[in-house]
Amino acid sequence: MHWSRWGDPHRTAALPDNAGELMAFAFGEVTPRPAVDRADVRLPASRLTPAHQQAYAAAVTPEQVATDDTARVEHTRGKSTPDLLAARAGDFSAAPDAVIRPGSVDEIVEVLRVSEREHIAVVPFGGGTSVVGGLAPDGASYAAVIALDLRRLDRVVELDEISRTATLQAGMLGPEVEKALAAEGYTLGHFPQSFEYASVGGFAATRSSGQSSSGYGRFDAMVVALTIATPSGTWHIGRSPASAAGPDLRQLVLGSEGAFGVITDVTVMVRPVPQAKAYETWRFASFAEGATAMRTLVQDRINPTVLRLSDETETAINLSDPSAIGLNADGGCQLVCGYEGTEQRVARMRAEAGETLTGLGGTLVGEKGGDAWAEGRFDAPYLRDTLLDEGVLVETLETATTWANLPRLYDAVRAAIDAAAKGQGVDPIVLCHISHVYPAGASLYFTVAMRETDDPPAQWVPVKQVAGDAISQHGGTITHHHAVGRDHKPWLADEIGDTGVAVLRAVKETLDPEGVLNPGVLIP
Repeated sequence: MHWSRWGDPHRTAALPDNAGELMAFAFGEVTPRPAVDRADVRLPASRLTPAHQQAYAAAVTPEQVATDDTARVEHTRGKSTPDLLAARAGDFSAAPDAVIRPGSVDEIVEVLRVSEREHIAVVPFGGGTSVVGGLAPDGASYAAVIALDLRRLDRVVELDEISRTATLQAGMLGPEVEKALAAEGYTLGHFPQSFEYASVGGFAATRSSGQSSSGYGRFDAMVVALTIATPSGTWHIGRSPASAAGPDLRQLVLGSEGAFGVITDVTVMVRPVPQAKAYETWRFASFAEGATAMRTLVQDRINPTVLRLSDETETAINLSDPSAIGLNADGGCQLVCGYEGTEQRVARMRAEAGETLTGLGGTLVGEKGGDAWAEGRFDAPYLRDTLLDEGVLVETLETATTWANLPRLYDAVRAAIDAAAKGQGVDPIVLCHISHVYPAGASLYFTVAMRETDDPPAQWVPVKQVAGDAISQHGGTITHHHAVGRDHKPWLADEIGDTGVAVLRAVKETLDPEGVLNPGVLIP
């Protein structure tokens, strides 16, 4: 990816003509803030000694040990707004001392053993898309820090067409997975917004949830088995789709963010490529009415493949279609419904969902808006970079709770963000949508935009703090699918309790006694 932006280095998102009206209305005068030139970036000297390099070269061959500035820059931090602000300012103090590129599970185990022996921190690196500080370890007390780039683990190990499972190596990116499976007539169906650059290992390590989760489920629900490399050797988990042989240890590794070991391959459920796809939009008078409609669908087991409800503000700005962002005076809330499967199943789902949505006060708008969402659903991160260029700070945060608690949590988080931003003399725009639903509850995904002050990184800190506090105090989980990383650790102990913290620390001590695996991430 681009060294200081999201995604394709050759791609940018131009603001639509009507976006200027919105920016002037919302933020007043803003000051453009371009990123520093790449040529002006200076990195700290690598701490990797010749002896260290020799040991790693013996594990993976000399060609797969990189200490050049380009490799180090490309493996520094993730892609949260604080990460991007640091990169745009030329701050690469968190750069790893080297990038190691193993090509097999055995090579990974040997790299971990070298790292344990030499007390060198290891950051597993897939697509580099973390938005919670998951790629910035506490490395000061270590002899060095390496980024363990898994991109050479890039193939389908096995496709079991009878069981409809596929074993995928952890370094495969989302598009590579879909291309390889489609050649055999299958799909994974996991499409998070980071899809174009996120890896299979990252999906598993963060409990990722894709935009088609209503139909396909979260990634952790797709996992049948996985392999994890640790300093003491390789651990294979999962013999069957379900088991009563004690606690499900797959779930211990899923969401572990590289702190317990390196996920090297994952066996997941796959499905035939859908014959037909259809996306449509509905309009509801309020966010509350739209949420009731979503709840009714999922609790009645009428599950469209995609369900996404934007609140009044997000609908008004039309954020679901970045190419047409601007003021929309139609009012109400937009619900996107997507249907995938056979022609007959798509028709049946549309009819069942349509009857329910109409009965609950929804108005069918048509397919145009749904198609626009489907075509542009991976574009929003590019738009964030363009707004940062213009001097507008944009960041996201997410949570989940029960249906009964959803209105209270929604109001509390919005109020907290609004107060924290106004306390710094800026008026924020706070947008929200629901895009992951369950019979018992749903997620809330907030986008915050505000005029940048003189110190944008410091500007975001109190906003994130009060939002996290509001989530914790009002019954939400601190993260639904972004993971814990470093950014959410302050609230994790409150969510899982002292006993939960003790369990995590005990697992860490067992699997990583020297603490070299992604130190400072996840474990309170």
